[in-house]
Order: sequence, then structure tokens, then C-alpha cells
Amino acid sequence: MEHKLLILSVDNRVAAASKIQEIFTKDGCIIKTRIGLHEGVLDKCSNKGIIILELVGEKKDHDALVTRLDQLEGVKSQFVKL
Repeated sequence: MEHKLLILSVDNRVAAASKIQEIFTKDGCIIKTRIGLHEGVLDKCSNKGIIILELVGEKKDHDALVTRLDQLEGVKSQFVKL
């Protein structure tokens, strides 16, 4: 079984969070697993983060998701297949 992962690097979590969440909500049916990681806690919380998505469904839908995410400032994405 092949796993299709999309790894996102987010440079400004505070500014991008609502836009990213809106996109994730729109594409929720192709997102099987979502994990968000960032450094620090409480008052030392980092504004940079990484999001890992396990995707299901069609490649065209994955590509459309990437296109929308890559239009956001400070968001970079990379596909990984395992």
C-alpha cells in the first residue's frame, strides 16, 4: 500500500492559520491524517511550523490542493510517497 504524504512548511503560523484551515476544510474528504508540529510552548511558541497530511483520492485533487496552498505567502509544500 502506497502512502501519499504532503509536507507543508509554514513560515508565519499566526498569519496563515485561518487561510490554511479554510483550504483544509474545503478539501477535507481527501485528507486522511493531519499532524501539525511547531517548536516551543506557552510564551516561547514559535511562529514557524510543519504540517503533515496523509492524502487519499485522486492525483488531480491532490494537485489542486497543492496549488491553493502554494499561493499562500510563506507556505511551501512537498509530496512524499512511501
